[in-house]
Amino acid sequence: MTELILIVEDEVSLQETLAYNLKKQGYEIEVAGDGQKALELIRKNKPDLILLDIMLPGIDGFEVCRRIRTEFSTPVLMLTARDDEIDRVVGLEVGADDYLTKPFSMRELIARVKAMLRRVQIIREELKSIQQSDDISMAIEFGNLKIDSGRREVRVNDHVVNLKPKEFDLLYYLIKHKNQVLTRDHILESVWGWEYIGDSRTVDVHVRWIREKIESDPSKPEKIITVRGTGYRFEG
Repeated sequence: MTELILIVEDEVSLQETLAYNLKKQGYEIEVAGDGQKALELIRKNKPDLILLDIMLPGIDGFEVCRRIRTEFSTPVLMLTARDDEIDRVVGLEVGADDYLTKPFSMRELIARVKAMLRRVQIIREELKSIQQSDDISMAIEFGNLKIDSGRREVRVNDHVVNLKPKEFDLLYYLIKHKNQVLTRDHILESVWGWEYIGDSRTVDVHVRWIREKIESDPSKPEKIITVRGTGYRFEG
């Protein structure tokens, strides 16, 4: 089945360039020039991946991404003309999976797209394998923390905790490798699914958000432990 990519970009020349090059890679393409049209197409056709410009007429890319995340876990690659740390953090905060600053090479963008789609497929296969196995319990419990991988649901003290898709993926990965020290670079490659262009603070930001939601005292975490100078370890 051909994967569908939605390009949300108001600059017509870039929109056409992206569409042309991604079609050459065998993807099905839809385009939107503004945020409202993008949301309509996402709800109607449920694309496999979204390329989302930040500076859009009407509803900007940040708000589009925020609305997407209330309904879908579709991977989002944000595009921006500004290489700004605030933009990067805000993009992550609203649920973007990756962030690419203009101008970028088409080879780099295609590599990111392929890696993101490959990672989605891996996650789907892992979940399918878990669901088909009679020997593996869906629910994993660590004290007051309960993770249901099939439903992608996390509970703390039996109350559902709202994790963004990438937060769930990261927590689940740490749990699968409990009591192991994992470097930031290893986590980036395994959870984000590609060689991340930038620094490893992405992992730190997501760990902080997860701690705020699952730890009794986020300033003194008991589950996700920082290994100074290396990375993180989940205490199981």
